[in-house]
Amino acid sequence: MSEKKVISSIHIQADPERVWQALVHSDFTRQYMFGCETVSDWKPGSELLWRGTYEGNPMVFVKGHILEIEPEILLRYTVIDPNATYPDIPENHLRVTYELEPDSTGTLLKVTQDGFETVADGEQRYLDVYNNGAGWDPILKTIKEILRTKS
Repeated sequence: MSEKKVISSIHIQADPERVWQALVHSDFTRQYMFGCETVSDWKPGSELLWRGTYEGNPMVFVKGHILEIEPEILLRYTVIDPNATYPDIPENHLRVTYELEPDSTGTLLKVTQDGFETVADGEQRYLDVYNNGAGWDPILKTIKEILRTKS
């Protein structure tokens, strides 16, 4: 498979501090990430869990590790579905990168997800992220709306 990346971006009329809060605080993540809260100490090398409930039972839907973190500027982490049939080994983790770029009217939030060409079931996982062509766009639009209404 040739190199594949999912890249989405959105301009949000909020400063980087508010956008950052939306990315790392569970009060926000539950609203745009399918009811999941983030659990991490937000340090390089630390585990990052996306926890929620399914049919009334608590579970981890996605897990990974923080690769790089610069508050209000950059967050890069790995992700894997711990419930998948492929092995949970580093070689099967995808990477997600959030980049925040301030400007005079707010913040440009860019999300890149990559690593599909080397992971197990990479082609299917790439297609799953696109979810019929949507990619990260619905999530980013929800973040923008949450921050607009909570300003």
